Amino acid sequence: MQLSKHIAQGKLLYLSQGEESLSVSENQYFRWLAFNNDEGEQVIQSVMHKRKPWQLTLPHQTAMLLPLLFFKPQNIVELGLGGGNLDRFLAHTCNKISIKSIEYSAIVIENFIRYFNPEDAKIEIVHLDSNDWLAQKEKMPLDWLICDVYQQKAQNFDATIKQLECLLDNIDSDGCISINLPDATDHEVNLCLTVLQQLSSEHNIIYFHIPNYLNIVIHLIPKHWQTFKLLKRNKNSHLPRGLFLQWRKFWLHGIEVGHQVDFK
Repeated sequence: MQLSKHIAQGKLLYLSQGEESLSVSENQYFRWLAFNNDEGEQVIQSVMHKRKPWQLTLPHQTAMLLPLLFFKPQNIVELGLGGGNLDRFLAHTCNKISIKSIEYSAIVIENFIRYFNPEDAKIEIVHLDSNDWLAQKEKMPLDWLICDVYQQKAQNFDATIKQLECLLDNIDSDGCISINLPDATDHEVNLCLTVLQQLSSEHNIIYFHIPNYLNIVIHLIPKHWQTFKLLKRNKNSHLPRGLFLQWRKFWLHGIEVGHQVDFK
């Protein structure tokens, strides 16, 4: 059965209305977190497989984690906890890593702890606005900064530039950045890519359109990574061999039909 049909057949576990209108529902196989957008429509933010909670369930999540093909990160920060799909996968798949999730919503944090962390994955959760966290000066160096913040309202031009500048300020030439743009217009995508290109000369920018979804996933990959060489074997990856080979196909297909921004 398709995931969309599963989600249409759930029972409500939790409902919060007001400024943060969100719900948690489940059926026999899945549990999911949903927000209401400005038009009052329900937007599924994340879906957890109840029997295998570490399993990725939405295609943009795999696209977000494709840099695992190339390196073994030790210090990862995710901006935006949501239902914790990426965190559960990373905690299950990668050994001896530090995972920190920055989440401004106390309700989201409460629901993650109650409904979306059944195996008590070791994840440090910081209750703070992502922009405030990025602006802090005293932080440990990061291997990987993942930006997956759910935005109920589009940001203006100045706010977008400021946030991208803050993202890059938190990564050096050895660090990687991955950004999920859900339901972004062509103008917003082009703006983001243009700003990133102007701000960073130490990273290659690669981005993917997710088929049948509205997500655009952008990766800033260190220029010195020899990605094609690293794809030949998974000695520099936490991924098990079978998953490595599967994800390698995704990456190569994405590069073939997707995009890479070249710096002039």
